[in-house]
Amino acid sequence: SGVTGLEIGESVAVYGPWGCGLCLNCAQGKENYCLEAQKLGIYPPGLGQPGAIAEYLLVDDKRHLLPLGDLDPVTTVPLTDAGLTPYHAIKGSLPRLVPGSTAVVIGTGGLGHVAIQLLRALSPARVVALDVTQEKLALAAEVGAHETLISDTGAADQVRAMTNGRGADAVFDFVGAAPTVATATACAGMESDVVIVGIGGGTAKVGFGATPYDCSVRSPYWGSRSELIEVFELARAGVVNVHVERFGIDEAPQAYRRLHEGTINGRAVILPNG
Repeated sequence: SGVTGLEIGESVAVYGPWGCGLCLNCAQGKENYCLEAQKLGIYPPGLGQPGAIAEYLLVDDKRHLLPLGDLDPVTTVPLTDAGLTPYHAIKGSLPRLVPGSTAVVIGTGGLGHVAIQLLRALSPARVVALDVTQEKLALAAEVGAHETLISDTGAADQVRAMTNGRGADAVFDFVGAAPTVATATACAGMESDVVIVGIGGGTAKVGFGATPYDCSVRSPYWGSRSELIEVFELARAGVVNVHVERFGIDEAPQAYRRLHEGTINGRAVILPNG
C-alpha cells in the first residue's frame, strides 16, 4: 500500500548512502557526499540507518532503488558496497595508471578482491596484492593479481624492488589501520596516489619529506548512484564477480563472528529467507 514506481516481485538493489536528496551533491547523485548530512544527523550518509538483515526493509524513496534485471541478487547485492566503494576509489586514480604503471592493493578481502578485478578491467597497470593471510592472497591471485605479497614490515621494500626503486603509481588501502597506512605511503612513488579506503583508524603523515614529491593522499567514501549503475553494467558484462559465502538469517551471528575473526573469504551474504 502506498508504494509507487515498482512492480511486486521486481528485483532491486538499494543504494546505501542516503542523503538529503536536495543539495547540489545529492542532485548529481552523489548522496555519499551530501552537503547537509552532518546538519541532518545522517553523517556519514548510509551509516546508522536500520539495516537489511531482516525479512523486510523500508526504503523512503524510490531514487534509492536500482533494478537488477537479469543479475543474480545474491552475487550482485554485495556490489552496492564491495563493488561501488573500490570503483569510486579507483576511478579517481585512473589517470595515474598508464601502461607500465603499478597499482598496489592492501587488503584483499571483501572490497580488495573486487578492486583487483576492477583494476585489471579498467587499467593496464600491474596489480600487486598485499594481505596477511595466504588464503586471501590465493583469492587475489585467482581474481587477477599479477603479484601477491604478505603484508608485513618488508612489503614496501619488495614493492620498490619490483618497480626498480620507483614505487607504486597508486596504492589502495582497504584496511586503513596504522600499519597498512604506513605501508601504503612507503610503497608510493613520486606523482602517485595513496587512497585510504578502509576505516581502521590509521592516519597518514603528509608533508614535505614525509611523502614522495607530488604524492596525493585521498580518503574517498562509498560512491554515487550513477557509479553503482556503472558497476552493475560491469557485472552484467562479466568483468567483476564477488566471491560470496551464503548464510541464512539465523546464521547471521556466525557470519559476524567469522567477519570479526577475519575468516570470511570474500563477502558474506545473509539471505532473509534462507
